[in-house]
Amino acid sequence: MLTLQQMQYILTLSEIKHFQRASQECYVTQPTLSMQIKKAEDELGYAIFDRSRQPLELTPYGEKLIPILREIISESEKISIITEQMKGNYKERIRIGIIPTIAAYMVPDLFPKWMKKLEDVQLNILEMKTEELIDALEKKELDCIIIAGPHLDARYKINLLYTEEILAYLPNFESEDVSTDQLRELHPWLLSSGNCLRNQMISFCQLKDENETHSWNYEGGNMDLLLSMVDHYGGYTLIPDHHHVPLDKKKNLKRITSPGFQQFPAREIIAVTPSRSLKWKGIEQIIREIQFMYANNKQSNFEILNWK
Repeated sequence: MLTLQQMQYILTLSEIKHFQRASQECYVTQPTLSMQIKKAEDELGYAIFDRSRQPLELTPYGEKLIPILREIISESEKISIITEQMKGNYKERIRIGIIPTIAAYMVPDLFPKWMKKLEDVQLNILEMKTEELIDALEKKELDCIIIAGPHLDARYKINLLYTEEILAYLPNFESEDVSTDQLRELHPWLLSSGNCLRNQMISFCQLKDENETHSWNYEGGNMDLLLSMVDHYGGYTLIPDHHHVPLDKKKNLKRITSPGFQQFPAREIIAVTPSRSLKWKGIEQIIREIQFMYANNKQSNFEILNWK
């Protein structure tokens, strides 16, 4: 049978796809790593890696093996956790991933509350795009991810946190509402590719993914910068309802209507966690604080936008 060390070597090589760099990551020499990988393949009776490819690729057998090895490594780490808990000197480490358009307001809003309620927890927060977060969760690198839904996967527990309306930031516009028809006449300032709010904006406002009708364009990942670009150069951008907009600019936030519909665009914010986790008690406390903080006050009909 494979040793835990061999399993870790295989997982590291599958992610880095290069023997020399993987050996450095594992703090062993390249010959040692190569020998252990070959020994594991001989034990299993199948090649795990296709060495004829550059960069290195998994074989069909390797593709099936990797998720199993991740699960075994994860379960073995739980043994160490239980042991440290029994000794009374264990501080739980919870790793949370959050998409940028949520992290911008959620982290400053809730970090102090989480620290107060979870004194025995080491909380690590990472900000990444949706696809990166899902990949990190699958690799057991994160314990919980907070993203815009929907996300359906029977392997994970999905918790609805809150529903968040999406507003248009539109200075010098007198009406409290703006229609999608009116928005299509204006220049949109978009988040960069990979941000789910960009996809929602393009879909709901029926925009082209590339602004062929404009001779100038800017794409960024900083929402406050997009607000500033609208202030200086006109047009509009979409803003999540909970984003921290300065008080003097709040009057520029407009609800978006769609002709013929009585619904407003919104996104569902969800937490995705493994179905089984020894860290669930701490994760559940984090989830409850989020739900309490952002409970919906508006009685509106929402059209939930898909981020894909």
